Amino acid sequence: MSKLGDLGAKLYRGEVGYDFIGKRFLWYGVSILITITAIVALAVQGLNMGIEFKGGAVFTTPKTAVSVARATEDAEKASGHDAIVQQLGTGGLRIQISGLDTDSAASVKKQLAADLKVTETQINADLVGPSWGEQIANKAWTGLGVFMVLVVIYLAIAFEWRMAVAALIALIHDLTITVGVYALVGFEVTPGTVIGLLTILGYSLYDTVVVFDGLKEGSKDITKQTRYTFSEIANRSINGTLVRSINTTVVALLPVAALLFIGGGFLGAGMLNDISLSLFVGLAAGAYSSIFIATPLVVDLKEREPAMKALKKRVLAKRAASAAKGEPAEDDLDTEDTPQVVAQGSQGRRRR
Repeated sequence: MSKLGDLGAKLYRGEVGYDFIGKRFLWYGVSILITITAIVALAVQGLNMGIEFKGGAVFTTPKTAVSVARATEDAEKASGHDAIVQQLGTGGLRIQISGLDTDSAASVKKQLAADLKVTETQINADLVGPSWGEQIANKAWTGLGVFMVLVVIYLAIAFEWRMAVAALIALIHDLTITVGVYALVGFEVTPGTVIGLLTILGYSLYDTVVVFDGLKEGSKDITKQTRYTFSEIANRSINGTLVRSINTTVVALLPVAALLFIGGGFLGAGMLNDISLSLFVGLAAGAYSSIFIATPLVVDLKEREPAMKALKKRVLAKRAASAAKGEPAEDDLDTEDTPQVVAQGSQGRRRR
C-alpha cells in the first residue's frame, strides 16, 4: 500500500487525525479575511465585464505579422474606443471593441483591413447588443437562485436543516472568493465565466455532501454512548474522508490547470481563460470550504441543542472520573452503543 493510502486507512480508522473542529475559529478567520479581500476588490476595482454584457463588436482576423500592441493602437484609433486584442493559436488576432453599433463596426472593419494588410472579407465581425448580455445575466441569476433553493430543500430532507444552512454558506463563500479573484486579476467576465461558476457549485456541493454523509452515519444514535462528543464525531468524519477529498480535488485541478496555464496562457485562447480560471479557483475554494467551513458550522449549530450539551457534559464527566481513578483511555468500544464511525475505527484496531 502506498504511503498516502496507508495514511488514508489510518485516518479512516481514527488512528491518526487532525483537529479540524478544535481549530475551526482559525479557519473561520482565514475565510473571513479572504472574503473581505474579495469584497474590497469588487468594490474598488469592480468586474471587467466582457463585450457580451456591455455590447460592441468582435473582429477575428486571419494570420498577420502585425503585433498585438500595434493592432491595439490601430483598433483604438479607428474606433475611438478602448480595444482588447488577443493573439490566437492560428496566428490571427481577436480584436474586441465595446460600444460599437452596426454602422461604426462596418467602418472600423474597413480601416482594420487596411491597417493589418488583409482583405476586408477575411475579417469576421460579430456584433453583440448589451440587451443580450443582460438576458444572460438575468438567466444566470435566476438559475443560481433556483439552484440554491433546491439545494437547501434537498439537504434539509436528506440530512437536516443545519447541514442545509452550512452548505448554503459554504456555496456563497466559494462564489464570493471566485468572483473576488476575477476582480483582482482583471479577467473578463463572459458567458464562459458564468458557465464555470455554475459548474463549481455542483462540485463544491458534492465534496460537502460526502463529508455530511459520513457525519450522518457517524452520529447515528450518538446520545446512547458517552465516549465521544458530537464535535469529535464530526472531526472523525472529516479525517475519514480527507484523503478522498484531496485526491478528487487534485485530479480535478490538474486538467483545469492545463486549460488555464497552457490553453489560455500559451495558446492565447480567451474562452479557455474565462472558464478555467473560475473552475480552478472554485474547485480549490470548494474543497477548502467542505472541510474547514461547512462541517465546523454544522458543529456550531448542532452543539447548541440541549441533547448535545447534555451529551458533552456526560462525556466530560466520564473522562474526569476515569482520570481521577487513574484509568487509561479505552481503545475498544462497544459497537452496540457507539456511533457507526467510531465502531468502524474500533473494529479496524481489533483486526491489527
